[in-house]
Amino acid sequence: MSITIHIFYTGKNGNAMKFMNEMISSGIVDEIRGEEGNLRYEYFMPLNDKETILLIDSWVNQEALDIHHKLPLMKEIMDLREKYDLHMKVEKYESINDDLDKDYIRK
Repeated sequence: MSITIHIFYTGKNGNAMKFMNEMISSGIVDEIRGEEGNLRYEYFMPLNDKETILLIDSWVNQEALDIHHKLPLMKEIMDLREKYDLHMKVEKYESINDDLDKDYIRK
């Protein structure tokens, strides 16, 4: 059963976008995408809120997500969130059909 997390990062003066750009340019995003069990790690911007960035983060199961959360990399992400003074809203979803999960696995 896969798990998908939506994280809404909200700030001021374009800080959410700056955070996303630094996550990408620093290589953190590529490192996360390369972790075993990661299915998706992508950013989006809501059309009605230019101060918010949405991260869609999917994992094959809770165990893979738990391992990810214990990595030293999480401190770097927390430091960047503080640097850009971002607030988070988090939503968690679990799939109900493992067959559908196979469509999202990167090849």
